Amino acid sequence: MERMSVEEILTHLERMYPEAGCELEHADNYQMAVAVILSAQTTDASVNRVTPALFAAYPDIASLADADLKDIEEKIQSLGLYRNKAKSIKGFAKGVVDNFNGVIPDTMEDLVKLPGVGRKCANVILAECFRIPALAVDTHVSRVSRRLGLAYQKDDVDTIERKLKKKIPKERWIKTHHQMIFFGRYLCHSRNPECIRCPFVKICHEKNKNLTVRQKPDVL
Repeated sequence: MERMSVEEILTHLERMYPEAGCELEHADNYQMAVAVILSAQTTDASVNRVTPALFAAYPDIASLADADLKDIEEKIQSLGLYRNKAKSIKGFAKGVVDNFNGVIPDTMEDLVKLPGVGRKCANVILAECFRIPALAVDTHVSRVSRRLGLAYQKDDVDTIERKLKKKIPKERWIKTHHQMIFFGRYLCHSRNPECIRCPFVKICHEKNKNLTVRQKPDVL
């Protein structure tokens, strides 16, 4: 199996998706943070269908903090796990109001203290709301990292994040995150990936099943 450097991988991703960016529709940091929490285990398109009515009813974080939970559930019920997500976004809003004077915090330490915010969500909020270099690892980034030899198959998301941040220049973290998502979402699907259009076929660990479990990643 051929090898490819991290820089070569990044160059291909840049050629393929130069305009890659966040596809969650939002007007401010409040809307961005809520949309990110809602996006867990569902598509951005699905979130974008429910947030206009949600934000029309609750235009700021204080109004969401005071909202009736049942009403929130009704507005997002087309999403999977909508009851849990309703609790999460209400809890998130209340946490920001009660503990941060209504201002969404801009540090990982503070963000992960809030309901509904794990490390992945916090990384997205840091990157999209504050343009602080961050690299969130979602299902697409995880899958692409493993297939391209950027991580072991057994690596968890925290390990993958650490490995990616070690090899990818900090100034490229945000853009690379989006480019890897676009690659995973629109070409390197979990099932039936479009290998015929892929520039990484020769280094793909999924395509080359003859690799042994003990073989090291190509670029780490």
